[in-house]
Amino acid sequence: MRIDVLTLFPEMFAGVFGSSILGKAQDKGIVSLNTLNFRDFANNKHNTVDDTPYGGGGGMVLKAEPIFGAVEHVLERQAEDGEEARKPRIILMCPQGRPFTQEIARELSEESHLIFICGHYEGYDERIREYLVTDELSVGDYVLTGGELPAMVVTDAVVRLLPGVLGNEQSAVTDSFSDGLLEYPHYTRPAEFRGWKVPDALLSGHHAEIEKWRRQQSLERTMARRPELLEQAELTEKERTWLRQAREAAASPSGD
Repeated sequence: MRIDVLTLFPEMFAGVFGSSILGKAQDKGIVSLNTLNFRDFANNKHNTVDDTPYGGGGGMVLKAEPIFGAVEHVLERQAEDGEEARKPRIILMCPQGRPFTQEIARELSEESHLIFICGHYEGYDERIREYLVTDELSVGDYVLTGGELPAMVVTDAVVRLLPGVLGNEQSAVTDSFSDGLLEYPHYTRPAEFRGWKVPDALLSGHHAEIEKWRRQQSLERTMARRPELLEQAELTEKERTWLRQAREAAASPSGD
């Protein structure tokens, strides 16, 4: 996979892209992570990339020219490097986008080329949205100073799903949200710490019992913390019955 990030602050990505899992993924040749300062594609002597909005109003708006120029440069450079022509997903990080989820991360991990656009102003010239980007993504219902941190979040979530990135491929399979539920609790040695013991099921060595315990814990944790996820989760009839009974018990007055 190739990932290009268009940003006014490429230095922000040096530590993130060069460390830990992302750094190792690059060392293995699984992914190529690149940054490009789109100020270099401004078409004026002052290299400005923003301007006041037509119609008035506060804030500045990111101009279309430098963004289009930067994307076209990435595609030209890809061709010059002899890489196979790949139609990229061009992703605008903005509060108005689709809420980013594990399902979207999995979807993007199947692509071969992603381009992220990180803004730093009041908004984008609408022609960027209309004629250039393929996706708009948001990492939450709040506003940040720019799209750099969200782009890092999405990149991390996507790259860790690529084959060969994680030492244990099963880790990505059992993550929270991978099956629509929150992940079950984890324990490690010692079996008892300050009087707190590891659940007996995990010490039993009985794989069927362990899987049963983990599934039950995922259901209970999801019901308690993110009950809305259960509406879309793939559940057995027995699990749906248990959830219905658990909800009825929780709603009943004490002692009923």
